[in-house]
Formats: sequence, C-alpha cells, structure tokens
Amino acid sequence: MESVTFQRVQALIETGDVRVSAHGHEELAADGILVREVLAGTPDAVVVEDYPEYHKGPSVLVLIYDPTDYPIHVVWGIPKGKLEPAVLVTAYRPHPERWSADFKHRMP
Repeated sequence: MESVTFQRVQALIETGDVRVSAHGHEELAADGILVREVLAGTPDAVVVEDYPEYHKGPSVLVLIYDPTDYPIHVVWGIPKGKLEPAVLVTAYRPHPERWSADFKHRMP
C-alpha cells in the first residue's frame, strides 16, 4: 500500500525531524521497545493502515521488525495543518490473537 503520509514521515526521519509523543514514550517503555529500533526499522516498514484524513493530522500504521525479528506496530503522524515533524504516536508489539499471522490485518 502506498502512503503519501508515510513517504513524508520517512523524509522527515531522514532529516532528523522526529518527535515522540508522551503516549509514545509510555508505550515504548511498556513493551521494551527502543526509539533507535523503531527508527532503524522504518526504512523497511510495511504500511498496514493509512489514515490521511485523521482529525489530528495524517497518520499511518506501519509494521517493522526489531533486531530479533519480533514484529512491532508503529503509528506515525504529522500534526494537522503542518508539514513537520514526524511524530511517533505509539509503538507496540502486536498481539498474535488480534492480528493475522503476518500482522498486517486485524482479526474480526
């Protein structure tokens, strides 16, 4: 899936224009995920869901893998009405019972 939002996020990451939300910090800590792991995995990320019209600004859910090949879902956003920064909204280790085997589709 192509995502204009994610293309913009990737460009912002490349220039270092990144912020982590307070919620993002909490979720990263809760799941033992490091920001550097998220940033390192982002170039190879797969877009899972795209929310270009989200009321707080465009956002996108992507799937990355940590250095041990464990899946991580990351939600990136760009503040409404702005072109920057890329905001790491949240990141978590997806629960296998809530997602398809490839972690790309929500289970009904």
